[in-house]
Amino acid sequence: MAKDSCDGCGRRVTVTGGIANLWTFGDGSDGTAMTLEFTDGTEHLLCYPCIEALPDEPTDEDVERLEQVDSETSQLGVR
Repeated sequence: MAKDSCDGCGRRVTVTGGIANLWTFGDGSDGTAMTLEFTDGTEHLLCYPCIEALPDEPTDEDVERLEQVDSETSQLGVR
């Protein structure tokens, strides 16, 4: 399982898939983040709390505004 940080809030995340966890079936290693591709072609690795905080049609600006509130939630900061 690959480890990295969320592009939104910076919290440490794990991502399933790839060669690193090829043989880890059914051990509960679901990961804590996903890479999303936006309509403009950009990609962002985001933790699940940040994904939930994004609007329906997110932009790069929305990702830049994400802030970590605690270990379980994120929110969009004001500009």
